[in-house]
Amino acid sequence: MKKFMDKDFLLSTPTAQKLYHDYAAKMPILDYHCHINPKEIAENRKFENITQVWLGGDHYKWRQMRTNGIDEYYITGGASDREKFQKWAETLTKAIGNPLFHWSHLELQRYFDYNGVLNADTAEEVWNLCNAKLQQDDMTVRSLIKKSGVTLICTTDDPIDSLEYHKAIAEDPTFDVQVLPAWRPDKAMNIEKPEYLDYLSKLEAVSGVSIKTFADLKAALVNRMEFFNSMGCKVSDHALEYVMYKPASDEAIEAIFTKRLQGGELTELEQLQFKTAFMVFVGKEYNRLGWAMQLHYGCKRDNNVFRYNQLGPDTGYDCINTYSSSYEMANFLNALNSTDELPKTIIYSLNPTDNAAIGTVLGCFQDPTVVGKVQQGSAWWFNDHKTGMTEQMTSLANLSLLGNFIGMLTDSRSFLSYTRHEYFRRIMCELIGKWVENGEYPEDYNVLGKMVQDISYNNAVRYFGFDL
Repeated sequence: MKKFMDKDFLLSTPTAQKLYHDYAAKMPILDYHCHINPKEIAENRKFENITQVWLGGDHYKWRQMRTNGIDEYYITGGASDREKFQKWAETLTKAIGNPLFHWSHLELQRYFDYNGVLNADTAEEVWNLCNAKLQQDDMTVRSLIKKSGVTLICTTDDPIDSLEYHKAIAEDPTFDVQVLPAWRPDKAMNIEKPEYLDYLSKLEAVSGVSIKTFADLKAALVNRMEFFNSMGCKVSDHALEYVMYKPASDEAIEAIFTKRLQGGELTELEQLQFKTAFMVFVGKEYNRLGWAMQLHYGCKRDNNVFRYNQLGPDTGYDCINTYSSSYEMANFLNALNSTDELPKTIIYSLNPTDNAAIGTVLGCFQDPTVVGKVQQGSAWWFNDHKTGMTEQMTSLANLSLLGNFIGMLTDSRSFLSYTRHEYFRRIMCELIGKWVENGEYPEDYNVLGKMVQDISYNNAVRYFGFDL
């Protein structure tokens, strides 16, 4: 029997072990998509206790605590941080097969030198150990980033954001990790939302453009894109409930926009037509700027309206949407490609049954000017576990070129989540190692070692064009 999460955790063959320890483990981390707060980096926050690090804003953990029958008082409510930590420890005991079990213990091992098991009985010991460590000078936010081997971080930022904290970080000579903005214009696109007109007012204020037409909206967004570009932005990101491609004439889009400005209620078709025009417009701008376009879809959000009204979005009440996307995704990419304005594009679906569909779409729009121009993103959200990652990489290898894959991201709000890259790299090396041991690929470590290092880090640096 293997020891619990030892140095060869998830590595069952000599080839996998060599690939991980000699090659993948040595690579730095490029976190090209996350949700951490740049303000906390600029101010070099120090956390008071492990609950603040682990449970503050982590809806992955909240979801499992609710599944374990924990009252909301101990999750997002008024319980003390110590009480919340205890309830999480009790829940973790039952999380066999869940990535949270592995992630939590990797974080305890790598950042707190704790190699035991967190459960209800050890919670007090772990609480005291972690909190004592967090008071040390080398456990600030910036120290955690450096300790993790991170070279660059892309946050998630709205077009109206001032980016003041990115500016402060860039001008600070004592911190050499790049923290760049990533453009997330969902609020500018989601025309059906009740707060849409209020948002347009804020966009007018920061852009200096009076928004009376769709053309005005585009001008305001270009203004903000240029600002983001001046701050080093190279990545955009979109949260789409599903892929849509419902084209309409310019005149029809202007009429839809005017109708919304005047307080009219849009039909579902009108909403989709507007969003199609919006996405085609921004896609062309991304191509002009040399940015990559990330498309996240396949999620049905905020399903529990009762809890949404209490707690708001991103609190653990989302699920997989079974909408099938390849037809409209191909049409959308083709609309950009037909005018030679398709940007670098990364496609993520929350639905794992979309893996093969995405894999076939990739091959339709590749371009010799950018290796792997259209990518399948890493297994996302409900899929970033061992099975999900293995299935995503296997499908990508079957239908495309795994060697050009840009690899893992954290997609997290926690500064301890960089162990997810270790988790991913171990799973990747295990998968490739099994193929080699089964005689499906030659045991050539000059090729294999470079491949796992490229997927771990180098491919992403090249793909996005970061200056590292």
